[in-house]
Amino acid sequence: MGELRAAVIGVGVMGRNHARVYSEIPDVELMAVADLDIARAESIARQYRVSAYTDYRVMLQEVQPTVVSVCVPTQAHCQVVLDALAAGCHVLVEKPIAATPEEGRIMIKQAARLGRVLAVGHIERFNPAVIELKRRLVDGEMGRVFQIQARRLGPFPARVRDVGVVVDLAPHDLDIMRYLTGSEVKRLYAETEQEIHTAHEDAFSGLVRFEDGVLGVLNINWLTPTKIREITVTGQRGMFVADLLTQDLYFYENDASQGLDWNSMSVLRGVSEGQMIRLKLERREPLRVELEALVAAARGEPARLVTGQDGLIALELALGLVQASREGRVIEWSQMATQYLSGG
Repeated sequence: MGELRAAVIGVGVMGRNHARVYSEIPDVELMAVADLDIARAESIARQYRVSAYTDYRVMLQEVQPTVVSVCVPTQAHCQVVLDALAAGCHVLVEKPIAATPEEGRIMIKQAARLGRVLAVGHIERFNPAVIELKRRLVDGEMGRVFQIQARRLGPFPARVRDVGVVVDLAPHDLDIMRYLTGSEVKRLYAETEQEIHTAHEDAFSGLVRFEDGVLGVLNINWLTPTKIREITVTGQRGMFVADLLTQDLYFYENDASQGLDWNSMSVLRGVSEGQMIRLKLERREPLRVELEALVAAARGEPARLVTGQDGLIALELALGLVQASREGRVIEWSQMATQYLSGG
């Protein structure tokens, strides 16, 4: 296909990074950026010597990009993505996929009808620590997995105006948990708090039981004055800890598991402290890996992307957790998922 033409719609905090990464990928030419704030658009355009637009529809018509990143507020995702698909673009939309599940389904169906790639920006899937953790779990290094815990804590981000902490952040960890377990959710429960944010919840604790028996524990807030992004996986042979900020992966060994045949044991006999190993990883920028996968898919090459369906499931689960908190009850998700995801 030769050099691909790329564009970014919305160049705020995340969008300007998309513009930077496109400018760095070989055989990709960043052609233009669009933003309602013309000063912001022109500033990014000058930096990368591309065209600036306030009307993204005009940009799509004049530039005719092959791939487009949509980094606008969530409420605008659906219309912008549909316009980009209609213009012939392959699209990556930042998470959550849409403001509502109904809009998400419309986007997915339209992309399929037009034969276009629709990917969702669940960037943590492309974190080297998560990729390596997945590989080791698939190889059976943990034995049976008991629990996955996610901590995603930090101060309130000024960029967020239209959603609460659950819809803004929980989809990241729900998607990671589905990715690591390869399993779907059976039931869920949550509690939320509204302490500082004036319109939405800003603290959240959730429990998610997967069909394979793994328990997911989520602790997420906008109340912590330091940023923490951590995934912990506990199983028969020990515990993995992935620091998503530093891209470090640690293994804490259960010394009692050494030399035992787990397949012949009906119960865990005990746990004792063993070695702690910091595993060697090749660090890469997750956004670069993510956009390289989008470019590969646009060329018709095999690529691991977070699909529109993955993004829709993550959004549905986040909304299900909000519902569980509001109603103060456990939701049997496996009974509702088919209806939700089919649009019923």
